[in-house]
Amino acid sequence: MYSSRQLAYAPTPYSYVPTSSTINLDEEVKLYATNAERDLYETLAEVYSIILTLDSIEKAYLKDSVTESEYTETCSRLLKQYKSNLADENVLREFGDLENFKREWNLECPRATERIRVGIPATVEQPFHKPVQPGTEAAAASLVVAATENFITLLDAIKIGLVEKDTLHPLLVEIIQAVNKVTDKEFESKGKIIQWLITLNQMRAADKLDEAQAREFQFDMEQAYYGFKATL
Repeated sequence: MYSSRQLAYAPTPYSYVPTSSTINLDEEVKLYATNAERDLYETLAEVYSIILTLDSIEKAYLKDSVTESEYTETCSRLLKQYKSNLADENVLREFGDLENFKREWNLECPRATERIRVGIPATVEQPFHKPVQPGTEAAAASLVVAATENFITLLDAIKIGLVEKDTLHPLLVEIIQAVNKVTDKEFESKGKIIQWLITLNQMRAADKLDEAQAREFQFDMEQAYYGFKATL
């Protein structure tokens, strides 16, 4: 007969009991093994921070805690940073998509989610105030001319086959900003501008509209242009 201390678990041939000689509690645990992995995790952490900050600035704007100019500048910068970080193929592959990323990291950011989906600040999407009236008729006329030129530039781009996302999206942003400076009235197909902004925002920079999309886009923008002119 012999006595032994009873183990708290049933041992197996593969049982392993760590000892102080195998674990150093003072040693820093690294989440990465290479510099590339470190850069990847740091970028994902930056994306996480951008989403949280964007949600906060959206809430602040709705509560009038920030001015429209402060909101527009900050929101625009955050959206650009978000897109720039996800332009890296390795980061995008690890990120997946926004909904998966939110689930994985338990993020509840509905306002940031909507702003990322639209891709432009709320002040650009739809003015919440009546545009500042120009001091002179000449100044008012210059705003109308600028908006008209933006429409023409976009339509010309479509006609010559420039239908890539990275060409059309900036032109659409300029259009909606220009028309909002002229009028806060809804006009025919104005909503189509926002819809196409959202559609293009979901595409990658090098993606382009197919033939059917390009024709529909051209038609919608022509109708928006005529609707805008009818308000003048």
